Amino acid sequence: MNGKLKEFLDSKVEQYNQPSFIKDDPVCIPHLFTKKQDIEIAGFFASIFAWGNRTIIINKSKELMQLMEMQPHEFILNHDAKGLKKLLRFKHRTFNTTDLLYFIEFLKHHYSEHESLEAAFLMNVSKAFSGRAELVEAALIAFHNYFFSLDHIPARTKKHIATPQKKSNCKRLNMFLRWMVRKDDKGVDFGIWNNIKPAQLICPVDLHVARVARRFNLLNRKNVDWQAALELTKYLRTLDRLDPVKYDFALFGLGVIEKFY
Repeated sequence: MNGKLKEFLDSKVEQYNQPSFIKDDPVCIPHLFTKKQDIEIAGFFASIFAWGNRTIIINKSKELMQLMEMQPHEFILNHDAKGLKKLLRFKHRTFNTTDLLYFIEFLKHHYSEHESLEAAFLMNVSKAFSGRAELVEAALIAFHNYFFSLDHIPARTKKHIATPQKKSNCKRLNMFLRWMVRKDDKGVDFGIWNNIKPAQLICPVDLHVARVARRFNLLNRKNVDWQAALELTKYLRTLDRLDPVKYDFALFGLGVIEKFY
């Protein structure tokens, strides 16, 4: 069964991991850019906004990029009061102006000292994790702690950055990491980060992915939490230990696009 299942899931990866996938997925937002930092910032916001209707997610992400004059890195580093004022009308679901202004403040703080957002995920992560599967868990915890290390943190904003320490499945951040880390020649994921390996990634898991995974007995856990993400990824590593999260394309495509429950 494992062989037939792998063959089937591989065929679905091949079907969905294609340039044609991009236009209807939030990953289209970072694909609007070529500069590394613009890709990171656009991808970060698009992933944070990624819950609910995909068309709305894409439209709101584009709106924010346009408010930043389609130069998010330049805007982050060099905005003035007039530029910030343009952002005050922005809102996406529960993400409001208060949240956005803190995100801008954090990103300015970070990019003033670091070339890439990748460094934010490796801040204070022990080198002992460098070659281990647990690296991403440590990186997500480190990122959360670093993100909320500035002064005057709005309490409401904390709900927008997940952490394994609170048992969240961290679906949106794991998706962002997939975009930045996975390397292949298909054109969907960017593969522009090198200190986290594709083999170390954790599969983004939400209700759709979990339902498909349970149908194929890839996941037994009932709660769609961090342990569920680890359980599913552990199985996917038996199918491809170097690139387990490529199966996100298959599970997502089957769940969201094909409604294959």
